[in-house]
Amino acid sequence: MCANIKRKIHPYIFFLIALVSGAVTGYTESSFLLSLAEIISQLFINLLKLVSLPIIFLSIVSTAAGMENIEEIKYLGKKVLKYTLLTTLLAASIGLGLFIAINPVGEVLHTREASGVILSEGGKPNYLSFLVQIVPSNILQPFSENHVIGVLFLAMLFSFAIISLPSPSRSVLHAFFSSIYAAIIVVTRWIVLIMPIAIWAFMTLFVRDLREGLSVRSLALYLTCVVSANLIQGLVVLPILLKIKNISPWKTLKGMFPALSIAFFTKSSAATLPMAIRCAEENIGISRRIAAFTLPLCTTINMNGCAAFILITVLFVSMSEGVLYTYPEMGLWIILSTVAAIGNAGVPMGCYFLASAFLAAMNVPLPILGVILPFYTLIDMLETVINVWSDACVAAVVQEEVSLATSTSKKGMVQI
Repeated sequence: MCANIKRKIHPYIFFLIALVSGAVTGYTESSFLLSLAEIISQLFINLLKLVSLPIIFLSIVSTAAGMENIEEIKYLGKKVLKYTLLTTLLAASIGLGLFIAINPVGEVLHTREASGVILSEGGKPNYLSFLVQIVPSNILQPFSENHVIGVLFLAMLFSFAIISLPSPSRSVLHAFFSSIYAAIIVVTRWIVLIMPIAIWAFMTLFVRDLREGLSVRSLALYLTCVVSANLIQGLVVLPILLKIKNISPWKTLKGMFPALSIAFFTKSSAATLPMAIRCAEENIGISRRIAAFTLPLCTTINMNGCAAFILITVLFVSMSEGVLYTYPEMGLWIILSTVAAIGNAGVPMGCYFLASAFLAAMNVPLPILGVILPFYTLIDMLETVINVWSDACVAAVVQEEVSLATSTSKKGMVQI
């Protein structure tokens, strides 16, 4: 009976209750409640730190280890990776451009150093020290010192090494890293269960800090950045890519509409995959071999909406808390958010958790994330649609290039 009632209660009801109660306790200015909120928020941040860097590392490495036969997938893999990187980098770049243009951050609450950047005596970044930190002196150092860039470097290094190994070794490593990653994901699900309590604490501290810095207007501008970045990517950038390849954007969109509808409501690229493959084959005319190879791979590594969200959210939250960036450092986040998006799993709230992982690893307070969370429901729907739409566009472009290569090659270099 109780279990049935619990299933009927939407999880976001608890989030709403936490937000309202947090707003109330924040305005009461009770010293006891504020202290309790600070303790709970710190405990939650510690939990995020516990799983943040392992998630970033394992998601990327387990994806690389899952490549079964490098020779068989070499041709198609290069093309999928090329357009995945291209579209994801463009999405992150658009996000950064909008962030700079709209400038959603008001006056900062505090001033602190950007994580991973050592400041010189004059207060300017010492880029030589920053470059040195990219390559750790031992494997455990970036994890123990919360160096996100060092962890990304290790992840990419291990990924390239695993890809170069024979198939049996890759299979063993894939099972090993995937199992550890699955265990970490279970832990994150447990953490999500206590999210309402954390949101109450974040909201309480957020209301307390409203008079000191961040305004509601800043939050509205932030949401404008995220939504606009996704819409530009989906309605402008991807259609232009299709037009360049002489593919009809309207025909492709119309053919993928059933899959995009499922993506909107499920908020999961992985759950949409069967319908996406079916639409690609039956409605767009993509061959079964290309659809069966490209779309599952894209579901794993092609996250256009996630890249923009991670970049905008990390910059917005960290700058609101006083982290100072130069323009080159902001540009570096295009690469970081792209790599993180490629390693992200196509599951609900994947982008949100990756953004919080970066911020937790940077020791940035997270009250603002608690306020963003209720809005993330709609953002996640839009991002998933953009991700699946991008997957379809990449598959259509690969199909076009393969067909062109097949028709122009006398020797039939491409066997599909």
